[in-house]
Amino acid sequence: MIREVKFEDLDQMLELYLFLHEDSKPENDRHLQNVWNEILEDKNHHIIVNEIDGKIVSSCVCVIIPNLTRDVRPYAFIENVVTHEEYRGKGYATECLDHARKLALKENCYKMMLLTGSKKLSTLDFYKRAGYNSNDKTAFIQWL
Repeated sequence: MIREVKFEDLDQMLELYLFLHEDSKPENDRHLQNVWNEILEDKNHHIIVNEIDGKIVSSCVCVIIPNLTRDVRPYAFIENVVTHEEYRGKGYATECLDHARKLALKENCYKMMLLTGSKKLSTLDFYKRAGYNSNDKTAFIQWL
């Protein structure tokens, strides 16, 4: 089932992110709770999850960014696309990305963007099959 994240999903999300690039879960302290609440209260920040039998198995983040160009239309940024390793190859992440696309269309976004740190051909092909291309823009990152 595709849905947006709920307050009680925090622990499952932190577990799922261990399959992304995290090597441990952060301490469940006031700072973590404040960030979680800030995300949940932000109307432009969407964490989309795919839940199977009560377990979150895949997710992506879709942030709608207000914009003054392109006829004052927003754009969407996709981040943290992840699927639990035992559930990969079954289309769960694709369903999350499809939901993000519907959300972006509903919000009148003129484009969607995502970055990946992966160099794996299978990952890059996955994003191409999902409708993304790496020809139109060049991405630069400055780590802080």
